[in-house]
Amino acid sequence: MYAFTFERPTTQADAVKLAQGGGKLLAGGQTLLASMKLRLAAPEQLVDLGGVKELAGVRQEGDALVIGAMTRHADVAGNADVKAMIPALAALAEGIGDKQVRAMGTIGGSLANNDPAADYPAAALALGATIVTTEREIAADDYFQGLFATALEEGELIIAVRFPKPQRAAYMKFRQPASLFALIGVFVAQTADGVRVAVTGGGNGVFRHTAMEEALGKSFTTEAAAGVKTDPSELNGDLHGSAEYRAHLVGVMAQRAVAKALG
Repeated sequence: MYAFTFERPTTQADAVKLAQGGGKLLAGGQTLLASMKLRLAAPEQLVDLGGVKELAGVRQEGDALVIGAMTRHADVAGNADVKAMIPALAALAEGIGDKQVRAMGTIGGSLANNDPAADYPAAALALGATIVTTEREIAADDYFQGLFATALEEGELIIAVRFPKPQRAAYMKFRQPASLFALIGVFVAQTADGVRVAVTGGGNGVFRHTAMEEALGKSFTTEAAAGVKTDPSELNGDLHGSAEYRAHLVGVMAQRAVAKALG
């Protein structure tokens, strides 16, 4: 391992100062540390956010849940408020990686990294979440911008994520056996404003499936989901599955998600 300095601030203000000074933020480290070991990343300074207690925790604000950026996956999965208000989000968190990943990984780290096969981006986009940062509030529709790309500016930290309570919601994914990432994951949410459907694992980043939303908005049934075809030309293929296979999985996972949401 090469030389680098390690900082562990205890306040949000100190973390922002270090980030704006060029420090590389370390949340759960599930992606960054692996990248460093492979020499794909070589930061000169690591800023560990684990000591900033104000960035962790779950609270209810009216009909919304606010989850701190440093809240671990396991804590989201086991939180009573999350289970009561948005059980689909608790179930999603419970299905991330393995036990060790859930014990260390954070919601803020996942959203900041924006892996194209990650689970939390699908939840944020389908639920119409708001990403709260040190500078502003960003709607999920404006936040995700492609392969590992987000609307975050240099030195801008995610503080929390605000999830409005849906009328019903569910997430289903077909796991890649080795990584446990989503080969395809579909999050379906029915809200007072309509149906939102987000797909992860299929392209260069999470995206909304507008055709599926339109069909489910007219009839929130598995039959409606089954009637929507996904264009494989808009998806990626790799050694784990072709674009055509992923397109088929979108329909299957969407039907399963609708069935789960309906109970």
